[in-house]
Amino acid sequence: MSRRVFISVAEVSGDQHAAQLVASLLQLDPTLVIEGIGGPLMAAAGCTILHETVSKAAMALGGVTRYFELKKVFKQIEAHVAMPEHRPSIMIGVDSPSLNIHFARLARRIGAPFLQYVAPQTWAWREGRVKMIARTIDAIACILPFEQAYFRAKGVNATFVGHPLFDELPTDRGEPFEHKYPNRPPVVGLLPGSRKGEAINHYGAMLKMADRIKEHFPAARFVTPTVAATHPIVTDLANGRSDVTIEQDAFDRLVPRCDLCIVASGTATLHVAGFGVPMIIMYRGGNRLVYGLARWLIITEKFSLVNLLADRDEWIAPEFIPWFSDPEPVASKAIEFLRDPAILKAQHERLLRLIKDLDRPGVSMNVAKMAMGMMKT
Repeated sequence: MSRRVFISVAEVSGDQHAAQLVASLLQLDPTLVIEGIGGPLMAAAGCTILHETVSKAAMALGGVTRYFELKKVFKQIEAHVAMPEHRPSIMIGVDSPSLNIHFARLARRIGAPFLQYVAPQTWAWREGRVKMIARTIDAIACILPFEQAYFRAKGVNATFVGHPLFDELPTDRGEPFEHKYPNRPPVVGLLPGSRKGEAINHYGAMLKMADRIKEHFPAARFVTPTVAATHPIVTDLANGRSDVTIEQDAFDRLVPRCDLCIVASGTATLHVAGFGVPMIIMYRGGNRLVYGLARWLIITEKFSLVNLLADRDEWIAPEFIPWFSDPEPVASKAIEFLRDPAILKAQHERLLRLIKDLDRPGVSMNVAKMAMGMMKT
């Protein structure tokens, strides 16, 4: 009887990571039966999707809202995996810890091991969750180098496997940075995030930032790669602007053309760093008062991946986090950078040094081997 794997995913980036993992698992054992909740990339890789979850991806409090939205789905999945013929040899949650913790508890109830791929960011906020994680999750595949030691010190079985982004990046990362601006008008990337809500929160203001940049660099052009969830929003907000190029699923083609990117904080910052493109990072906060009340839960001064991965006192890219919708501070910083290409070149070099130790393909295979070692027969 074939061994079975259940994978739970809730957003676009998780779908990408899980698809690579599915392919690696099937490479190790083509007889595996893999099913789960997720998106089209997982399905294309060989996973049977029991419920599509990627199209309504959310984060933070949105994750809690989605729990109630998906409560019926949890019940259906619980009934499905509890049946002897469907019982998984392992359950794997990819990212989205606010949702996947429910699947970890389900795994406990049916006696299956649970592997969390992409660690909850308890080193940044709500550190009290670690005790619950240690009781519920059998192992964590960490994607940031410092996470292994952090979790192991707190009694959690954690292993650094590398970052999945570097399984997905092209080997050809574009032309050398010095061959670009100032030898031509600047090209600026406007990257609002891969979720619908992020595009709504960020892109209108990013276009206002573009207008401010054009006051100083009239020939500047702008590019925005989108995904299926954000493309309609971005194209509607841009309203046919001739100075903005918008293409779906074109991140790896458009970003290397850029001299500077304005990026919504998230995995995209590391993706941009993979090309050595300088960046300014932002992420919209909800309400100043709410943030002030919640600030005590946050235990890190840095928020973006490129700054978190740098040395303790080093800030590679400027962060506007939380950002409360005023485009002026971000636009002014972009204008400052574009006026002095030496600043751009210096950040480019620091980014390339940062990713040198992370740029090791094979992450999904590392996770697949962890999963195979944990499986029940």
